[in-house]
Amino acid sequence: MDRSDVRLSMPSKGWLAEDAIRFMDSCGLALHKPNPRQYEAEIPALPGLAVLFQRAADIVVSVRDGSVDFGITGLDVVRELEGTNGQVVVLHDALQFGHCRLAVAVPETWTEVVHKGDLAARARLVDRPLRVATKFPHLTTGFLEPLGFPFTLVHTEGTLEVAPTIGYADLISDLVSSGQTLRDNRLRMLSDGVVLESQAALIANRAALQNRAHTLEVARQLLEFIEAHLRAAEHVAIFANMRGQSPELIAQQMFAQQTLGGLQGPTFSHVVVPGDDPNWWAVHIIVRRASLAAAVAELRAIGGSGVVVTPVTYIFEEEPARYQAMLEALHGQGH
Repeated sequence: MDRSDVRLSMPSKGWLAEDAIRFMDSCGLALHKPNPRQYEAEIPALPGLAVLFQRAADIVVSVRDGSVDFGITGLDVVRELEGTNGQVVVLHDALQFGHCRLAVAVPETWTEVVHKGDLAARARLVDRPLRVATKFPHLTTGFLEPLGFPFTLVHTEGTLEVAPTIGYADLISDLVSSGQTLRDNRLRMLSDGVVLESQAALIANRAALQNRAHTLEVARQLLEFIEAHLRAAEHVAIFANMRGQSPELIAQQMFAQQTLGGLQGPTFSHVVVPGDDPNWWAVHIIVRRASLAAAVAELRAIGGSGVVVTPVTYIFEEEPARYQAMLEALHGQGH
């Protein structure tokens, strides 16, 4: 690994590529592509980081062999292709886009096959190994082997859902989003047939993190912005006017509620109102988006008025928990 640059690979086409670009922009890491026809870009917020565009599966291979330092791709292809050399490190496994499931699906006519455990009886009924069409042989084998029935994998580059209808496979193990394509082809998922819940993930090459200080610093910056954005997406900022003799007394009322504690506590500023009433304060808190309705009701109940709610762009912690987890994983690998 004699490169001096740091490289990040992202998907080159499809909905995952579009979502990845939007995600980076939301994280404050917008891409700039000097030449739209080239498969290269840069991130002005992270000078020295070169962005490359590859197929989703190729990203994992490139990170695994060290030709690329970081990658954003689906966790499904990460787990399928990461290999056994330990060089692929998952820095973040939940980027909140690219959701899908790798699942086993059978023909609707197999009414007696509901659970994965029923596949063994089906294999005995047909008196031969079941043929499973999949593009994920490693993950599928790991899921089916413990069930103890004979099967063979059928690899195909085409559409898997037609395999049972055409007759070159009995069942499939494939990525599922809404499930509509399965229904259109008269297939259904087993009730316990999910092999892997997947979404976009950020991965890195272990050797690059261990041996190149600049790569480790880029990892910290990536995780800083990603974590700050994802955390902020779950929260909103609330501003309200409240009347009280002091911020401390108002805070006591707020702490007695379920949702008004804020990240560490409320922030107060004095409100100048017409007349000479000095007892008006503006309060600012951050609450979880899911608790917004309850927070507004609690503020009103203790005298809050003029409640204003705004989205939050970033919430930076002292140090991202996932960065610390990465350091611990690297340290543990060395021992």
